[in-house]
Amino acid sequence: MTPSSPPRPDTAPAPGIPAPGGRPGRPRVTELLLSAFAGHRGTGLPLGPLTLLAGPSGSGKTGALRAYEALARLGGGAELGEAFPDPGACVPERARADAQHRRGFRLGCTADGPEGPVRLEVAVQAEPEPRIVGERLTADGLVLLETALRDPRRRAVQAAWHTAGATPVTRAPLPDDRLGTALLPLRVAGTTHGQRRVLAAAEQMVVALRSVFPCDPRPERMRAPVAAGSGRLLGGCDNLADVLWRTRAECGRRHALLVDAVRAGCAGPVAGLLAEPYATGLVRALLDRGDGTRTDLRRLGDGELRYAALALVLLTGPGVLAVDEPGEVPDALRTLTVLVHGLDRALDPGQRAHLLRLAARMCERGHIRLVGAVSDASWAADVPGVTVVHLSRD
Repeated sequence: MTPSSPPRPDTAPAPGIPAPGGRPGRPRVTELLLSAFAGHRGTGLPLGPLTLLAGPSGSGKTGALRAYEALARLGGGAELGEAFPDPGACVPERARADAQHRRGFRLGCTADGPEGPVRLEVAVQAEPEPRIVGERLTADGLVLLETALRDPRRRAVQAAWHTAGATPVTRAPLPDDRLGTALLPLRVAGTTHGQRRVLAAAEQMVVALRSVFPCDPRPERMRAPVAAGSGRLLGGCDNLADVLWRTRAECGRRHALLVDAVRAGCAGPVAGLLAEPYATGLVRALLDRGDGTRTDLRRLGDGELRYAALALVLLTGPGVLAVDEPGEVPDALRTLTVLVHGLDRALDPGQRAHLLRLAARMCERGHIRLVGAVSDASWAADVPGVTVVHLSRD
């Protein structure tokens, strides 16, 4: 695995948000660590504002996105079973069990922000029963939190976090099915300089991990009319018509940008993109051709539907997408990270070029980041701001 270009960090803080020491104001994940995860061993994937994971089938692109999504779930406070529904599939194929018949996997990430680079490493036992058996949070070479499984009979790990007061380290048990870093704000008093540093680093990591939107538009599910609901877009974009029903009236400027994007990626004239009632409680989406003709989206090709859905994702945000909404984090400090499986699937060269340029413009603003998996990224070489990470089956 070699990146074709280094990730370009967001050097400007969010408007109105001071960045201590020149650090960026929005925490964001800049590296995914797959020490021993599925087909990855000792892998570090640099992540820029717009990153393409490129490689053939079997090179680990899907595994990397699933690892990122799982870390995001743990960072949001989810239990281990929710983050890893099938933990056995995450164990490296040739991993050998120890004397107690235990096998597992290791992963982590680096989050940059006002506190500088903060690294999280997590060891998960998948067999015989799933549990988090080790966790380490570090910054500037200092271990801020470390956990270890001391007694396999107890459903807890022994945790030690930096205090730097009369007692250098505080020790306490933490549950073995949740990420300790996400629990620290409930356990650390913040009375000493060391404790405040622990809390700041943990908060940066958790904020960087939350607000992740895994996305894989499914054209076969997008053609039929859908029930009018919350207007929040699902990861499969099944409810595209319901979201258009809501967003068309909410922000005319963004909707106009979406129409421009759809016009560039769909065949024939496009004067508008709209939704209308279809039957009791149902809505459908249509293209306005500008001459009185309206084309039902069910008539569009798979590439056109995927293109339109991904353009909608890039031009909306957390208020429209079905993502975690941390009410305690100001919007100015949040960055939405979109994970796209098969970013180039079913798209023709023109569609993928238009979509990538749109993604580059949106990511440059700092409110959104995108990590997409593609089979080949040679077509992205001329787009500035793109980090390409090449993966191979080896």
